[in-house]
Formats: sequence, C-alpha cells, structure tokens
Amino acid sequence: KQWYQRRVAITAGGGGSNEISCAIAVSAAADKVPSIEQYAMRAFADALESVPMALAENSGLAPFATLAEVKSRQIKEDNPRLGIDCMDAGENDMKVQHVIETLIGKKQQIMLATQLVRMILKIDDVRSPGEGE
Repeated sequence: KQWYQRRVAITAGGGGSNEISCAIAVSAAADKVPSIEQYAMRAFADALESVPMALAENSGLAPFATLAEVKSRQIKEDNPRLGIDCMDAGENDMKVQHVIETLIGKKQQIMLATQLVRMILKIDDVRSPGEGE
C-alpha cells in the first residue's frame, strides 16, 4: 500500500440547491412530529433557506420570489440540483451550470453552524434572563 490514500472529492450542487433541498426535507419531517420539537425543526429549515436567500439578494434578484420559485420547482420536478441562478444564465440546474461544491465541505458547514447554535442555546439555558443584573 501507498503511504497515502487518494481521496476522491464527492461533489454536490451549489447555488443554494443543497440548502433548499435540506429545508424541504426538514420541513416534511417536522410535519410528522406532533410535539413542540416541530417548531425547532421549522426554525432550522428557515435558517437553511437563508443561504439561497442571500445568494438571490446579492445577485440582484427578488429574494423571496426567487426562493419560492426554485423551492416549488424542486418539489414539483423532484430535482434537488435546482438552485439560484446567480449568473442569469436562464438555467437553475446547478449541474448543467457546473456550479458545484464538495460534499464534505457542505457537511462541515452545516455541522459547524448547528454546533454553534446548540452551544448558544446551552449558554442561554445556564443563564436565565434577569440573573446577575
């Protein structure tokens, strides 16, 4: 064996397509949760949608309308590769536009953001409002 291993980069679509697809899946899972946890799940889905919303806004597009259109197309066409067309190429399929990112990078971004929020919530649990004032 070689002293090193060659890693193959698995890619995923860019342009916010991953975040939209994950938000759709989390919202669908929240519909099946009868407890109060569904509100946290919906908030997580809303947070995921902030990435494509920022992409649309920074590209000069109407953020809410653009996100709603792409999200409905992803559901209707069952195509998780549809993202925000920042280059105004007339195509929302990120694979066709060659807009990609590594899967491990995207996974790390979501895990780090989730860990940060959990840490903030733990701090908030320890210190109740009105303490130490």
